[in-house]
Amino acid sequence: MWATLAFGFLFVNFFRNSTAVLSGDLAAVFDATASELGLLHSSFFYVYAAAQLPAGLVVDRYGPRRVVSIGLVGMAAGVAGFAAADSFAVGFTARFLAGLSGAAIYVAVLRFCANWYAPEEFATMTGFTIAAAGIGGVLATTPLALAAEAAGWRSVLYAAAAGVLLAGLAVGGFVRDRPADPEDRPEGADSGTDTDSLREVLAGARRVLGDLDTWLMGTTLFLIFGLNFTVVGLWGVPYIVHLYDVPVATAALAVLAANIGFAVGSPAFGALSDRTGRRTEVIVGSCLAFVIAYGVVFVTVTPPLFVVALALFVGMGITGGASVAYTVAKERHAADSGAATGTVNGMAYFGAAVFPAVLGAALDAYWTGRVVDGARAYSVAGYRVAFGIVVLGGVIATLCAIALHVRVRRRERRSPDAPGTASTSGGD
Repeated sequence: MWATLAFGFLFVNFFRNSTAVLSGDLAAVFDATASELGLLHSSFFYVYAAAQLPAGLVVDRYGPRRVVSIGLVGMAAGVAGFAAADSFAVGFTARFLAGLSGAAIYVAVLRFCANWYAPEEFATMTGFTIAAAGIGGVLATTPLALAAEAAGWRSVLYAAAAGVLLAGLAVGGFVRDRPADPEDRPEGADSGTDTDSLREVLAGARRVLGDLDTWLMGTTLFLIFGLNFTVVGLWGVPYIVHLYDVPVATAALAVLAANIGFAVGSPAFGALSDRTGRRTEVIVGSCLAFVIAYGVVFVTVTPPLFVVALALFVGMGITGGASVAYTVAKERHAADSGAATGTVNGMAYFGAAVFPAVLGAALDAYWTGRVVDGARAYSVAGYRVAFGIVVLGGVIATLCAIALHVRVRRRERRSPDAPGTASTSGGD
């Protein structure tokens, strides 16, 4: 059942990252500037981010099976609409629909894991879920570039829409929200009725939003996810194509390395956290690694291409470490896990919505005046400014992670016999 859900979630990451490889085609078809491409890319993330808290509440209310199956069917319509788009407005609307429909899927999978797995397995299963997204990201790099070159990008997206629809039907027919027999439920897994009442769901949202830890975790993910998905999902390929003068398929290999890091790092960090019992330490270390990886690119701007690939691999790989924040949120608000994970996930993807336009504006300020294959080419100085923004964001994320670590440790010292992050009452 988890694999069926993860298969559906794979398509979410495939589509949201596809604009990097397709950026040249989209810029030519829609006659778009960097800022407009950033806006088009962000149209998925704005609604995706805004819908996360409501999505968490809906999942708590109606359960993962119904929410994911309906969401995947709607997303299939959005992907197909984007494939058919012949104008910027239609493309924006279709991508917006795909983002809205896919918004609840990740949170629903985490709720499923909370229902079916023991607490000491949750970070590991979160990592495997994110790894499925990483596989979708891998497919959105070199495989997408080669397929688009062979069959055309529209045909590839039509095929993806068909896959999303099949995944939605499979979830509806096969997945169950929780074990029917309480004896089959792992010790410590979420228990309760099939659905929570609306009053209980809204009370849970108030508890989550009233906790400072929520905002520290959310800000960390806002920066790490938002900046990573902007670099890897939109500007990474054009940066390599323009500054290294290589074909898109070659540039996509570096982005492929990033998504492999995403797929490998997420389960690795999740398992590390579960086995050692370390949560916030993993988050802090991951944020520091993010700063170092992108700092190398910021300082040199055009290091050897293998160094860029390694930096992207590390930068995206440590996303798995930052993702331990979902486990911290779930343990902190065990009775409101949908609302908790939905809230911090919403902040993460709000970053993915904001930063494409921010980096796009920085690049537009340094446009060289050249147009390559229908897309604008930007200067070395422009990319240095863009990577400077990425590094600064990483530093702020590290400070937030350290503050979270200090707060958790203080609670553990006050209540040494209780889990450091477990709470259902809000926060201090």
